[in-house]
Amino acid sequence: MPSLRSRALSVALIAAGRRRRFGSAEAVRTQVAESMRRPASHLPPRSLGRVAEVSRTFVGAWPVYEVSPLGEEPTARVLYVHGGGYINELVRAHWSLIRTLVTQAQARVVVPAYILAPRGTADRTVPVAADLLSGLIAGGGAGGTVLLGDSAGGGLALAAAQRLRDRNGTQPSRIVLISPWLDVSMSHPDQAAIEAGDPMLARPGLREAGRLYAGNLAADDPRVSPLHGSFAGLAPLTVFTGTRDVLTTDSRELLYKARAAGAEVEFIEEPGLPHDYPLMPLPEGKAARDRIVQLVRAAAAES
Repeated sequence: MPSLRSRALSVALIAAGRRRRFGSAEAVRTQVAESMRRPASHLPPRSLGRVAEVSRTFVGAWPVYEVSPLGEEPTARVLYVHGGGYINELVRAHWSLIRTLVTQAQARVVVPAYILAPRGTADRTVPVAADLLSGLIAGGGAGGTVLLGDSAGGGLALAAAQRLRDRNGTQPSRIVLISPWLDVSMSHPDQAAIEAGDPMLARPGLREAGRLYAGNLAADDPRVSPLHGSFAGLAPLTVFTGTRDVLTTDSRELLYKARAAGAEVEFIEEPGLPHDYPLMPLPEGKAARDRIVQLVRAAAAES
């Protein structure tokens, strides 16, 4: 059973009309148009500077933040790719997770504020993400590097890992995916029933956001939808999902395909929990964050 707090949060999300952001293609186009007129900030909260050293560089047109323990040597490296349907910037919940990784796992966290769709499309975005991952691994050795992504960022992270594997066989020590969006077509037959109870997401808007991110590529191109790529030769995976998330079908398909390809998968599916629950102030969210911290510490021990 989900906790009382998680049930209350789902009710609150429904009452607040959170799903309306993805309720239709028009709603997504309106969001994108507004973002292009008035881009949202991806800056970290000032409070992060009290516990971490924060710097920013540029990789091409991408602002890339580096967040490290204040006054301490980091013991692990994390590339964190944020969610938001490929159309939304980093938000406070993302930065809160980053803070946890820095303070509790003593990690150096690299955070790209990648170009959003429709300007940023998969054919341009995936290679840059793969280059960032490659550089992070090469800079400190394969051990101690964790690739982490949530929602759309989980899809981009997995696509980047697949591309890097195809390029030279290199992988991080672990890939951690939180409620990953892995197939932008939103065509799984089980999604209609799950969508009815999802307090956050709806298929029509997600399809449109996926179309914008795909650009000139087909929806089933692995760069767009890495569920259609190969899972052979990938790093061990940890996947978090909840049963009140229309995207949980992607995680279940990943489990099946990855294990069939011989990949190691730790699969954590929480009953009654919504999309991205590990980023939320819930008991189940804290348990998930604690597990992620454990995984990063374990990766550090490999260095």
